[in-house]
Amino acid sequence: MAELDRVKLLAARYRAANERPYLASALYSLTVVPSDGVPTMGVDRHWRCYVSPAFVAATPVPELAGVWIHEVAHLLRDHHGRTDRLAAADQRDRPRVNVAQDCEINDDLLADGLALPEGRVEPGAFGLATGRLFEEYLPDLPPSVVCSDCGSGAHGSPGDWEIAAEPGGVSTVEAEALRRHTAEAMRAHQRNRGSLPGGWQRWANEILEPTVDWRRVLAGAVREAVAWAAGAVDYTYRRPSRRTAALRGVVLPSLRRPLPAVAIVIDTSGSMGKDDLAEALAEVTGVLREVGVGGNRITVLACDADVQTAARVTSAQQVTLTGGGGTDMRVGIRAALALPERPGVVIVLTDGFTPWPEAPSSSRLIAALIGAGASPPPAWVEAIRVSPTA
Repeated sequence: MAELDRVKLLAARYRAANERPYLASALYSLTVVPSDGVPTMGVDRHWRCYVSPAFVAATPVPELAGVWIHEVAHLLRDHHGRTDRLAAADQRDRPRVNVAQDCEINDDLLADGLALPEGRVEPGAFGLATGRLFEEYLPDLPPSVVCSDCGSGAHGSPGDWEIAAEPGGVSTVEAEALRRHTAEAMRAHQRNRGSLPGGWQRWANEILEPTVDWRRVLAGAVREAVAWAAGAVDYTYRRPSRRTAALRGVVLPSLRRPLPAVAIVIDTSGSMGKDDLAEALAEVTGVLREVGVGGNRITVLACDADVQTAARVTSAQQVTLTGGGGTDMRVGIRAALALPERPGVVIVLTDGFTPWPEAPSSSRLIAALIGAGASPPPAWVEAIRVSPTA
């Protein structure tokens, strides 16, 4: 193997870290492994960077700095982890996956003014728009495309030139910490009036403010609230206690765990979209049905500045959304708590632009906040942000 010019290689990394300081921690976490097997540079899942001595000798420092950033971007964006979630056929198509990943990275690097070697992969070469994720590029790539192999840190499949020994390098936990630290450094860079390419901004926002499936969160909150409300036990003579047989002439009650009544207060003010409301309501009633709360246990109240309708329902299709005036969910919550059978759980579907009760009640209160601009309720209200279009 030819001797690696480490001074030149490390000078390129220093340049990359100096010009893009928010990437410094990630860049200096890479372990250099010289290899004649790797075409240019590549990374494995453990943050080892394999480097071809011939490539380093033939490439100017500014372009080497760009390649350093390119390789660490594969790891920061968790390309290997995302590849593991692709369909099996796509996972086996390693060259196309690598090309799609390079498209995702290189459009940001070029927009950031970085120099990259000739032969680099760009979305425009395939007639594709910039600013997309590799999962979006993949279906639109031709069937036989190739690029330099970036290693298992990109497409997930180890190359022949990768070390097969103990993992070493950066652990999974350390990698997550590096990603978050880098995202925070990018956020600080922007606060100091620095600029970032759109792809890096999107990535940093996703790391610091991850998108969560609101349906799963709402389902979990409703299930937990129903279980909490049903935790209260009561005595019943409908099914006598098994100890009754031991006591002649005495009937003992048994304990029961009743299903709670549930009230759903729907904001039908003029600022709410009916389609959004209908979708969120369908999710709530579906969850309640799954946990056994149905039939005459659910009451739906349509409310703007006053309660328009109140009805017991068994499905979302039975709900009539009327109203369209101002917004005051306090009215609907008070009406729910005043029902003949006080609900154990009250769920409010609203855009959040409403006053709230000043103090909590004995019933569990969940607010499903519809829309990105929804205002937060008081801290004692369990708030779930809902994006029905997601």
